[in-house]
Amino acid sequence: MTDWSYAVKIWAIRKRESRSPYQLRWKVGIRPHAETFQTLGLAESRRAQFITASRNGEPFDVASGLPKSMAVKERDISWYEHARKYIGMKWDASPGSTRRTLAEAMATVTPTFVKDTKGMPDARAVRHALYSWAFNKNRWDEEIPDDVAKVLDWFERKSLPTSALSERLLVRAALNALSKKLDGKTAAPGTISRKRAIFYNSLEFAVEAELLADNPLTRIKWKAPEQVVEEVDPACVPNPRQAAKLLAAVRGQSPRGRRLVAFFGCMYYAAARPAEVIGLRLQDCELPRRGWGLLRLRETRPRSGSAWTDSGEAHDRRGLKHRPRKAVRHVPIPPELVALLRWHVTAYGTTPDGRLFQTMRGGLIQDTGYGEVWAEARTRALASTEVESSLAKRPYDLRHAAVSTWLSSGVEPQLVAERAGHSVAVLFRVYAKFLKDGDEAANAKISARLERHA
Repeated sequence: MTDWSYAVKIWAIRKRESRSPYQLRWKVGIRPHAETFQTLGLAESRRAQFITASRNGEPFDVASGLPKSMAVKERDISWYEHARKYIGMKWDASPGSTRRTLAEAMATVTPTFVKDTKGMPDARAVRHALYSWAFNKNRWDEEIPDDVAKVLDWFERKSLPTSALSERLLVRAALNALSKKLDGKTAAPGTISRKRAIFYNSLEFAVEAELLADNPLTRIKWKAPEQVVEEVDPACVPNPRQAAKLLAAVRGQSPRGRRLVAFFGCMYYAAARPAEVIGLRLQDCELPRRGWGLLRLRETRPRSGSAWTDSGEAHDRRGLKHRPRKAVRHVPIPPELVALLRWHVTAYGTTPDGRLFQTMRGGLIQDTGYGEVWAEARTRALASTEVESSLAKRPYDLRHAAVSTWLSSGVEPQLVAERAGHSVAVLFRVYAKFLKDGDEAANAKISARLERHA
């Protein structure tokens, strides 16, 4: 950390017998400094700079002896280099999915911070080079393809110094860039919010490195495109009859489909996220012969892509979403799911580490694979008009169906939120329309009670 001092004393120019005869001497705190010059004019010019900075109330760096403005400029680096340092700082502590988001954000704003666009490659080549290579630390030691190297060389030459980001209009341009997709259309509100947060943190890192005096984002009045209310559309959510038909259609497919019926069942009956089901182990299940059972969900296996994980595997291994790493979520499961899981274990067994679900070759379940099975199940189980609609369009809609079923059954929202693995606030926001239905039922009960005592 730089040690700054306002205690500065600057002496007159002294002439000596040497090749650079004019010497400027000054002291910052108790530390003396000196520079020599070949001409008196150069020495006087430097002395005038120091005197002006001192009179303007500018602190001096004790180590280098320079005024803050000059010291910051001396250590300044390009935005491109700073962005890579930021990625390197964040990398080791971040899971694969976060690494991808970091790279995406830096690849989005970096083309804004260039001296000019003369010779800039096309947008897709820039995106590929920055996202897949410049900001993917796993590839920093790999040999870079020639076409990618040309793009990165261009950014090394053209990138503005980080100190230039003190200009608010430049930062505003970056905010506008991160609100757009590669095709120029407006990005989703959640995407814009995540990228802005990463950009903000990268500027905070620049402040810590003393490349910027303050974070320019705090001085800009900028409004992102209107946020879409985060609610589940009831039109997407299958009712119990439709869900049963969809699960039956999964079972009625090829051997790959039969392997996945219990997988989808965990989403529908236990409101589990797909990444939570992928890593579910038999030892985390209580599956009695009769009655309700229990799932102990303790980890997620999100697919980040092998380029972004330390293991080189496509799936990360993480704790539950928005929970401490060792947190466990206990979800009671109805006899219907108990029976599905017992049948699955009998038919397919488990992996050596106890995982319930695996591909026919023993690997982790892939989203592309179960997505294809689900798409086929919709065509088999739903009417043609329903297939064209948004009804159960994604496997994740089974989780929404589970939560909506619990709410419509009269389960307390606090308990529903606990079992689903999110906060009550999220439940009220995301499932607002289903809660409104619950309000209507509650109002009817209150009216009936009042009528009895009228």
